[in-house]
Amino acid sequence: MSREIIDVLVIGAGPSGCVSASYLKNNGVNVKIIEKSKFPRYVIGESLLPRCMDHFDEVGLLECLKEQNFEPKKGARFLRNGEVCNFDFSNKHYEEGWDWTWQVPRADFDNALAIETQKKGVEIEFESAVTNVVFDDNGNSITTVVDKNGNKKTIEAKFVVDSSGYGRVLPRLLNLDKPSSLPKHASIFTQVKDIRRPEGKEGTTISFDILETQVWLWVIPFSNGNTSIGLVGPTEFINSFKGTPYERLNQMIKLSAYYKDRFVDLESEYLFEPIVIQNFSKSVKQLYGKGYALTGNSSEFLDPVFSSGVTFATESGLLAAKLAYKELKGETVNWEKDYHDYIAHGVAVFRTYVNEWYTGNLQELFFYQPENETVKKQICSVLAGYVWDETNPFVKKHERVIANFAHLIKQ
Repeated sequence: MSREIIDVLVIGAGPSGCVSASYLKNNGVNVKIIEKSKFPRYVIGESLLPRCMDHFDEVGLLECLKEQNFEPKKGARFLRNGEVCNFDFSNKHYEEGWDWTWQVPRADFDNALAIETQKKGVEIEFESAVTNVVFDDNGNSITTVVDKNGNKKTIEAKFVVDSSGYGRVLPRLLNLDKPSSLPKHASIFTQVKDIRRPEGKEGTTISFDILETQVWLWVIPFSNGNTSIGLVGPTEFINSFKGTPYERLNQMIKLSAYYKDRFVDLESEYLFEPIVIQNFSKSVKQLYGKGYALTGNSSEFLDPVFSSGVTFATESGLLAAKLAYKELKGETVNWEKDYHDYIAHGVAVFRTYVNEWYTGNLQELFFYQPENETVKKQICSVLAGYVWDETNPFVKKHERVIANFAHLIKQ
């Protein structure tokens, strides 16, 4: 069995892994990525938040993404029984942040990141799986990797960044998984050739159509003429529809008064058979350990309603890389304070918003008339991903401010 010796091993070549590895490579660290899939490959999570633009820019991955001409996302639209709530990212509490991002086919997006990361000199070993990791008392690791032909080798590293996303490699191997505190929801989704797309802004606007308090449809148009469509609801609701995945999704689309004329009976235009994911929210017992850190969906996945997945992936991937780099230089790192507490705070803010979305309280704030411009700006800043801005009361007091405001407007 062959053996490699490096400084940092990154598991996963998605946005988190590429941001993490790019930062380390930019700082002279010997880093390698192990990726189970062959790129380009499909993955969910096609709507980004402005906050992640900071991360791509910092590590030198922004320009390669701009060259792809993805669909700009300058805000988001929420629909409910004829009511409309528009959020414009340029009209937010956190004035210094980015005012836009993208709606992306993730196969193309992730592939562009991986190619640029390789151009930086980072080796990405595709179609290889991590089957075991052993850490010694000093945090040094020996990782067993198996390639597509079944060949095994070991990689010795001083630190491991787990950016494996839904694969959740270290949580699985180290028994770190724990149940999520969020309600059990499921989703069914696909991409469609959007042959009835309206001209102009209506055709390219990302929208969330609320069918019931806990049931909603996403519509994410791409610049290539295709659109991602998916429905989220309680697991029992999603499973109540019978038939093939094509038939089930088509039945659900008929529930949308706004979008049924655009997407109903377009099964022949689906780019792949609709995928069903059940009880998708995940959590972990800890975000780091001696010699490793969990990033993005490897650590915790909340809910797709506010498109936080990629932003948490890149936020945590970049921070983990920075702290690992400090440790490699011999500096003392307080992982509990500098990593766990920081990431956990951002996750807690978004978890509150997800919970209050499904209680209906946040929806009441969204659609209340007349609009309170100050409140809307503060919420918009959160929806843009700036969930660490303590000057924003909708961040600092997130555990009670939404419920309190909802209570006031219901009186």
